Amino acid sequence: MISAGDFRNGATFELDGQIFQVVEFQHVKPGKGAAFVRTKLKNIVTGATVERTFNPTDKMPKAHIERKDMQYLYNDGDLYYFMDVETFEQTPLGQDKIGDALKFVKENVVVKILSHKGNVFGIEPPNFVELEVTETEPGFKGDTATGATKPATVETGASIKVPLFVNVGDVIRIDTRTGEYMERV
Repeated sequence: MISAGDFRNGATFELDGQIFQVVEFQHVKPGKGAAFVRTKLKNIVTGATVERTFNPTDKMPKAHIERKDMQYLYNDGDLYYFMDVETFEQTPLGQDKIGDALKFVKENVVVKILSHKGNVFGIEPPNFVELEVTETEPGFKGDTATGATKPATVETGASIKVPLFVNVGDVIRIDTRTGEYMERV
């Protein structure tokens, strides 16, 4: 059990038959009345966020999220296939469970499959990936004073903003959490 007074960012718990993760929390002690905890919660299955207030003594059952390393193999239409790196067992997952988590992930890359009580609800890609730029316009000399960017397409088909000096064929590092260009490799 976890009490609302012990909430921290990233804590997961069950509430009304749903699994929630704490995105933000704030302990509030008004001048009059009892203290309370104001939270912003994310439903980890649907992705919806809600704001709720709790009494600091409210208790909820803690939800244990399993993270398992699996290798992304390939996709076939709406199904994406993953292989357990220990047992070599293959698991197909539908587009609804993946969303855009594989936007920056190439085949044969190890990702974390997130599940609760055996039900897979999401994928956690590596924090940083290195991808080749397949399409971008050439940059112009002297146009770098403002830190300008241009659109580029990487080998997975995703589009990101890159600095003007990045060219087709360059390998760049991308932060998958924000989708931002980090550096040229």
